[in-house]
Amino acid sequence: MRIGELARITGVTTRALRYYEDQGLLRPERSTNGYRSYGESAVRVVANIRLLLAAGLTTDDLRLLDGCLRDELTGAHACVDPTPKIEVFEQRLALLQARINDLVGVRDQLLDRLSDLRAQPNLPARSPDLPGQPRSLPTQPDLSVRPACQGAPDAAPAAA
Repeated sequence: MRIGELARITGVTTRALRYYEDQGLLRPERSTNGYRSYGESAVRVVANIRLLLAAGLTTDDLRLLDGCLRDELTGAHACVDPTPKIEVFEQRLALLQARINDLVGVRDQLLDRLSDLRAQPNLPARSPDLPGQPRSLPTQPDLSVRPACQGAPDAAPAAA
């Protein structure tokens, strides 16, 4: 199949397919006229590339997996040597856990500061009808609402 058909089947742009090829992740055959020609297995490879990129891996990571890109969706895990795949997955998981830990720390700092602000004696009364202003600190904060600063409306912003 040609690049346009592969793009249509996989829902990926031809530009993305060319990028995957430039990165060494997708290897089409070339016909005598120079057109790219993809086998049926390219559909699975593209799906795996998208799946793994969405999971947080990089194209550099995927190049390390090279021969394993064809097996991810089938569950067969047919890599001759799965060691590189294991190492890449472990590295990415460690990075994700570090990010999670950092975000938990930031959340905890914000909750502490919010608690301190709410404990101030001169805090103006809040209307119970205002959305996004819980009466007590939530155990899981609602990140979809960004509460406004409780400071004076005419106060000048602090210098950076």
